Amino acid sequence: MDAIIVGSGPNGLAAAVTLARAGLSVRVYEGADTIGGGARTAELTLPGFAHDVCSAVHPMAFSSPFFREFGLIDRVQLVAPEISYAQPLDGGRAAIAYRDLDRTAEELGRDGPAWRRLFGPLVEHVERVSEFSGASMLRIPRSPITAVRFGLRVLEQGSPAWNLRWREDAAPALLTGVFSHTIQRMPSLGSAAAGLVLATHAHAAGWPIPVGGSQAIVDAMADEVTALGGEIVTGTMVTSLDELPPARAVLLDTSTRAFLELAGERVPKRYARRLNRFRFGNAAAKVDFALSGPVPWAVPELAAAGTVHVGGTRAELARAEADVADGRHPERPYVLVSQPGVVDPGRAPGAQQTLWTYTHVPRGSTADVTEAITAQLERFAPGFRDVVLASTITSAAELERYNPNYVGGDIASGDVDVIQLLARPVLSRHPWRTPVEGVYLCSAATPPGPGVHGMAGFHAAQLALRDRFGVREDAREKIGAVL
Repeated sequence: MDAIIVGSGPNGLAAAVTLARAGLSVRVYEGADTIGGGARTAELTLPGFAHDVCSAVHPMAFSSPFFREFGLIDRVQLVAPEISYAQPLDGGRAAIAYRDLDRTAEELGRDGPAWRRLFGPLVEHVERVSEFSGASMLRIPRSPITAVRFGLRVLEQGSPAWNLRWREDAAPALLTGVFSHTIQRMPSLGSAAAGLVLATHAHAAGWPIPVGGSQAIVDAMADEVTALGGEIVTGTMVTSLDELPPARAVLLDTSTRAFLELAGERVPKRYARRLNRFRFGNAAAKVDFALSGPVPWAVPELAAAGTVHVGGTRAELARAEADVADGRHPERPYVLVSQPGVVDPGRAPGAQQTLWTYTHVPRGSTADVTEAITAQLERFAPGFRDVVLASTITSAAELERYNPNYVGGDIASGDVDVIQLLARPVLSRHPWRTPVEGVYLCSAATPPGPGVHGMAGFHAAQLALRDRFGVREDAREKIGAVL
């Protein structure tokens, strides 16, 4: 056996695809009975209602260099709503981020020109933004000018100066809804860096939703692995590297904690100490709803938004995330909402709808957040309770039981503050390589971090091809040649 991958999430399968396309024999081990990791789709509430178990919307699906070369858009139907994301505000108002940057700016009133200045240069050079944000931050970017522009914006929006360019409340609230994805105290450099990347993609090509659910993405990658002769073994939990058959390379789509458990005494003590300093962040708790019809938003335009960030103004969102950082459950939490029926009505029977929501909670929380989420939705969509047919709660603790990579419910597999964006999981130009011979980490605990993009698996596989198999040319050229 040439290569073994442990874990069949998007990164593990991206590694498997890359290695299999290079002509290697590949086997993937998955502990669960189905593949997918953070990209599974299942009936969670009522029969006929298809819910994404974890990830639902994929801002980097169009821009990921791995997905572009894999040909994802030719294999999976990805539809980007005209409204990428929106932010309802009290008083029957809302700020809306369209795929069209100019339209977004026009509707933001006095802050429209500032929004256009913030994102115009980034959207214009989105491919360069994707290149340096999709790799280790220690690598020299191909476009230093774009990197500097991006960095200056991060410094502004990640510091106490984050309100200086704004005159009204809609634009900063709209931006903070994206920053809040990182589950961090704000303002912070980490939340600004990740949020600006996501918001740039919203105006460049939109935030696509896969028809049929996120499972369609991992199924397409798995089909490619098996078509090239690779194997995928499900229902097999690997607890030690000693359990694996001999292989020239082993790639682990696991948390840093799981790597230490799998490798045991093979890990040098100095490296183990460094990994033990790697911090896990706070957590998500998720509620899936089956609805009798669309969400009755107070602002009707929000019915067309693929993603809605619920929580009010910038100050309210920052306060809610500060509560989580301080170990408290916010009374009025930030709620991330996905409405897949906007582009994929087949997710529910007839005119009924599925609704995907999560909020942020302290790591390890067992709290049932159904009422807190419902109250926030009712705040901006009066009558929401009346359309709920059923709901299912997945606490932070239950998220970890579902996927061991989500330590304490940390869906990012490690805090994404600026330090851990630079040192993920250690400070190195090749952080995917471990000191255990032939063993690589390829999970969200390595660059570029969380998200369904496959880039951590792609980078780890490229490194393994060079280290273990003497493949000096860029593995991307091999992928392109196969397509």
